[in-house]
Amino acid sequence: MILSRCYLTTTPLFLASSLPFVLFNTITGMSTFASKKIIDSHLHVWADTTEASKGFPYADGQDPPDSLKDAASFSNLMEQMNANGVDGSLIVQPINHKFDHSYVMKAIDTYPDKFKGMLLHNPLLSPEEAVSQLENLVLKGFVGVRFNPYLWPKLSDGRDGWTPMSTPGGAGEAVYQRCAELHMPVGIMCFQGLHLHYDDIIQLLQSSPKTTLILDHFGFTSFTSEGEKAFQQLLQLAKYPQVVVKISALFRLQDQSPYERVRTERFHPLLMAFGADRLMFGTDFPFVLEQEPERYGGMVRLVESWVEDDSTREAVMSGTAERIFGQWG
Repeated sequence: MILSRCYLTTTPLFLASSLPFVLFNTITGMSTFASKKIIDSHLHVWADTTEASKGFPYADGQDPPDSLKDAASFSNLMEQMNANGVDGSLIVQPINHKFDHSYVMKAIDTYPDKFKGMLLHNPLLSPEEAVSQLENLVLKGFVGVRFNPYLWPKLSDGRDGWTPMSTPGGAGEAVYQRCAELHMPVGIMCFQGLHLHYDDIIQLLQSSPKTTLILDHFGFTSFTSEGEKAFQQLLQLAKYPQVVVKISALFRLQDQSPYERVRTERFHPLLMAFGADRLMFGTDFPFVLEQEPERYGGMVRLVESWVEDDSTREAVMSGTAERIFGQWG
């Protein structure tokens, strides 16, 4: 039978009626709480093989992994969302299409009540060109900007690393500051670790205090010695009220299902330091599809179950995302 937000369950009717706010995950046996609304604040879509051959090619050298090549179309995403009671999603422009945003634009045009977009900033543009690109994509349903620091040029003085995102007079700084005026957040992917970009992030925060800065995937603060130090840096960023953290891609923190370390050593401390109104849930679709036993729907239920307080759960599962990106639906 189907309860509340259309979650499939085999819970007996008498038990379900006596516990109207509790649902039972028949895969894990874990009880979870149903949020009034769910927004997936971090995922990607890319063209499947057929779509790629009909006008949405992959960027050079950026073909998706074979195991997920045909799993990440926006039609497949809609199936996952509908099956698991997810009301809306923020599509982060994938590296597979790099700076060609046409596939994500098609997704937004097809399901404008379900999808919003986060564009990928091109650091090789001039400041004027980068701001112009930003303003054009705002008109096409994009509500945020992603900074991938590894797309910036390598340092030219022989040191390891990349040109800072915050270089004075650079395209990154220009876009970051313009985002404050447009009320658009900037998300940063610290894939190789927050510690590598901490000073750069501080410079961005100071260059434009009114710009909302979002850190993807717990800031990539894994359970390594470097990750633990980086997590302390992440907690220090709580003093900047414009910093928000995505509770997303649990599987990227070098923990295994049921992600108890992520819950107790990452989520709960972040909740204490930042508060629920500065945390937002995301799955990292389609990569979550390969994470067993949770996959997509199980990951939604898992994070819901981490919070028993209704207002806190609503903020993490949808409220923060809608406050920052605007309402869905």
